[in-house]
Amino acid sequence: MRRISQHAPNQQNYFFQVLLAICLLLFLTGCGAAQESSATKADRSSRTTKSKTTDSSSKKTAAKSATSKKVPTIATETLQLTFMGDNTLGSDPQFATATSLPTVWARHGKDPQYFFKNVARYFRTDDLTIANLETTLTHSNQPAYKAGNVVFHFKGDPELVKALTASSIETVTVSNNHIYDYGQRGFDDTIQTLKDAQVGYFGEGYQYTTTIKGVKIGLLGYTGWTATDADQAKIGADIQQMRQRGCQVVIPYFHWGIERDAYPNDTQKRLAHAAIDHGADMVIGSHPHVIQSLEVYQGKLIAYSMSNFAFGGNSNPSDKRSFLLQANLTVKGADIVETQFRVIPTRISSTDAYNDYVPTPYTGDAQAAVLAYINQLSPTLNGRISSEFVTVRPQ
Repeated sequence: MRRISQHAPNQQNYFFQVLLAICLLLFLTGCGAAQESSATKADRSSRTTKSKTTDSSSKKTAAKSATSKKVPTIATETLQLTFMGDNTLGSDPQFATATSLPTVWARHGKDPQYFFKNVARYFRTDDLTIANLETTLTHSNQPAYKAGNVVFHFKGDPELVKALTASSIETVTVSNNHIYDYGQRGFDDTIQTLKDAQVGYFGEGYQYTTTIKGVKIGLLGYTGWTATDADQAKIGADIQQMRQRGCQVVIPYFHWGIERDAYPNDTQKRLAHAAIDHGADMVIGSHPHVIQSLEVYQGKLIAYSMSNFAFGGNSNPSDKRSFLLQANLTVKGADIVETQFRVIPTRISSTDAYNDYVPTPYTGDAQAAVLAYINQLSPTLNGRISSEFVTVRPQ
């Protein structure tokens, strides 16, 4: 009995210690599991928060991209325009028939490509070709009265309009001193002939607009014998009207100046400067039958006279120099952001011996001589006139 009583307390103590150890172990294990579970949630919570932030950033980026796509971009386009001087596709009845333009044309089978065959490549590759049509296209035999000692009445067979269409000459100015040579009937016949052939026309109350590559162009034509305040106000009002009609490019073409004078007179200068002051983008001129100077005014180009071109008004003029003017206009929205131009020196005939009415570009030394002459006439261009494109800049 004593032994039993001695060992019972020790056994109970042993079991108590084991039970205490097991409980302690379970407690420590539970805390570790709780810590691991807590750490895992925190980590998961961190990843979830990061993921939400990334999604939010992606949505903002996508929203920003979508917003930027909705902002309209302003297109930039470059147009190439080609200008030339006086085209008299006809003759005066007083001229020698054997050498007249109609006779030469008939001799070549009335080929519509005859006159412009050596320059048409420039017209077919540009965006718009503009000429002065200095004749009537009519069958009328009733010339209008004209004052003066030397009087010419020019007319051509209406079939000659095919020379324009066959060579990609899209529009002409009819403001000149020969468009009424056969009175109102001659003028009306000419307009109807152009209309039937789908050739554009402007001047004498008509305005021409066209849209190319999304850019709207407006052309105005005037005879510029005077430069009164009323004349200048009229030009300004016409330019403003063109702008209101949405024209991004507005160019007036004047018929003005003194025949055979290589320098523009004060009237020409006043009209040209007024046109640019009123918002014209460039000014073109003709009539003197010789080349006149080019000028840069307020960063805009003025060509006072490009001389004759396919010219039936003289079978053998002593000065056969002429030129084509090509302009590259870079348009952004409502503004021309850059203007480049080049001069293509051209003789009005394929031969210097007489006028065969076939304008032909000069080459080699002859080309260089004409360019040097135009540069000498044109001090504001600082010798930069070239057969290669150069940028127009203010003085």
